[in-house]
Amino acid sequence: MVERVLVIGGTGPTGLPLVRGLVARGHHVTILHRGIHEHDETPTEVAHIHADPYDIASLGAALEGHTFDATIVMYGRLRRIAELMVGRTGRFLSVGGVPAYRGWMNPWSFEPRGLPVPTAESGATVALPEEDEKGFRIVRTEQAVFEAHPGAAHVRYPYVYGPHQLAPREWCVVRRVLDGRRRIIVADDGLTLHHHGYTENLAEALLLAIDKPDAAAGKIFNVGDTEVLTVRQVIELICAELDHEIEIVSMPFEFATPALPMLTQPANTHRVLDLGRIVNDLGYADVVPARTAVGITARWLTTNQPEPGGIAETVLTDPFDYAAEDALIDAWSGLRSSMSAAAAQVAASLTPSGEARRAPGYGLAYSGPGGRPRSQQEFVE
Repeated sequence: MVERVLVIGGTGPTGLPLVRGLVARGHHVTILHRGIHEHDETPTEVAHIHADPYDIASLGAALEGHTFDATIVMYGRLRRIAELMVGRTGRFLSVGGVPAYRGWMNPWSFEPRGLPVPTAESGATVALPEEDEKGFRIVRTEQAVFEAHPGAAHVRYPYVYGPHQLAPREWCVVRRVLDGRRRIIVADDGLTLHHHGYTENLAEALLLAIDKPDAAAGKIFNVGDTEVLTVRQVIELICAELDHEIEIVSMPFEFATPALPMLTQPANTHRVLDLGRIVNDLGYADVVPARTAVGITARWLTTNQPEPGGIAETVLTDPFDYAAEDALIDAWSGLRSSMSAAAAQVAASLTPSGEARRAPGYGLAYSGPGGRPRSQQEFVE
């Protein structure tokens, strides 16, 4: 069914593919934004209303006399917009963020430290401002949305990546590749999992909520890529896409200061979302697999490079201080050499009872490379 859809936003990283998808479905689309970021990618048949979504008086005046079948709010003062759109829209779909979850920004909120993995929509949210003030405000905004629109659908975005992202995580790797760096520091072998969402995949989640209004009504959805990549995998995928060899230098988290912009948190704990609800209720599947999306993003950044020292690098808080990185790597290499000798002595030492020498192993249940030898040399079916 063709609908009149208002998108508040629609010109950002996920707004652009969302609007294209709505138009492709035959909807009559209006985007409301400040008019600062106009894109050639926006279909010409899309109507524009220019107003400031953070100025509710201006927004109310701009929408005077307008009604819509559905409204998608991607930025602005969401609480006030939800109130303003009562009686002006049939359905209401809003975009929020995963900092609503208790422990997303402060893993010490849990004991032992770290979020439950994966975290479902039923997971604990920030209940007190002293736990995390921003997260608390996000939760209160979600509550206000459903107070104004009980049948609303709300999605919790993870960190977004892809074309037009203003603070692209991948730039931490791409710039080093372009600068000819051959070494990059990671914390704890780069094994931290941090859920991200590619722009087209997140737009697909919103489109499904529009396509299936009954299944989406009254619910909050986690959204993101179905595969969660480690920091190390992201680096390897970028370097493979750009045909660049780089040594990944692993060191303990407490030493790996240059790796912090890729971790985006003061800990090495995981942040992984449970996507079961959106997969089961709305039939979500990635439009672009995460491994492909990382390569696309890296290639896009090589031709759309952020300004050195500009806003993107300021937001990323990556100084790209290669002299400091090299000094740290050299110091760590020296420490590893001395530690390797000590580890070899431990491996070669006698057990306390004086029995035959043996080194710590992986357990007899392990059968992979370096595991115990097979009991039968030949496989018999």
